[in-house]
Amino acid sequence: MPPRITYSTGIVLFAVSRGFRYGFEIMDASGLPSGTVYPILRRLEDARLLSAKWEPIADARDEQRPPRRYYQITGAGRQALRDASARFPGLTGTLQPAASPTGS
Repeated sequence: MPPRITYSTGIVLFAVSRGFRYGFEIMDASGLPSGTVYPILRRLEDARLLSAKWEPIADARDEQRPPRRYYQITGAGRQALRDASARFPGLTGTLQPAASPTGS
């Protein structure tokens, strides 16, 4: 059963579709707290609206931080985002203007 697409879920889908790829980056871009973002990411991945993979441990170790889980929107996720954008017209204006993906 697909997850219910709430406004917050739509924001997370939108952030990932715009290149924000890991939890902290999505939190910074959206302004949503970790207690909202991480459960949404898990539900979206379980529903196959997002795919995810862990970065190589050596990359994280080189930067002296924990490994990141990188997310990417799927075709089904893009359709869910279109549906969410129709339901919540202001969705595309929700990301912080100063935020930009790092590409890391």
